[in-house]
Amino acid sequence: MLKKYGKRILQALLGILLIAQFIRPAKNQSGDAPGDLTSKYKVPDEVMALLKPACYDCHSNYTRYPWYAEIQPVGWWLAQHVNEGKKHLNFSTFTNRKVAIQNHKFEEIIEMVKEGEMPMASYTWTHRDAILSKEQQSLITGWAQSMMDSLKNQYPADSLVLKRR
Repeated sequence: MLKKYGKRILQALLGILLIAQFIRPAKNQSGDAPGDLTSKYKVPDEVMALLKPACYDCHSNYTRYPWYAEIQPVGWWLAQHVNEGKKHLNFSTFTNRKVAIQNHKFEEIIEMVKEGEMPMASYTWTHRDAILSKEQQSLITGWAQSMMDSLKNQYPADSLVLKRR
């Protein structure tokens, strides 16, 4: 009797997985960049060569999807992950935000990269080109710090501070 019900449960689960393959999340591949980081900030080629593979898949309006993103529920998980990443930092809309937020995002880039929190370990398992050496981390954090310094020279200090609600 257990065999009979076990087989039916397995068939039901496989049926659900099959149906799930037809329910796909929207892909993050618009490429729209209405306030792209590079429209206001100088990003040296060597820094951009690091940001593209290590950051842009989750933090821009264009994601390079691996083959397994076509399998649900993995695709749903990746879509949620990308949407969450873009909510925190989106290089495609970076300059559309207040200068205080831009300054704060540079500060967060420095912190996350220095602490090794970005790129996430789960991302680098399948994107080996996103693994950053200490020198590459220093290159990114040095660039982000220079952007903060540049903002400090351009704007009054109080305009660079996030106002807490």
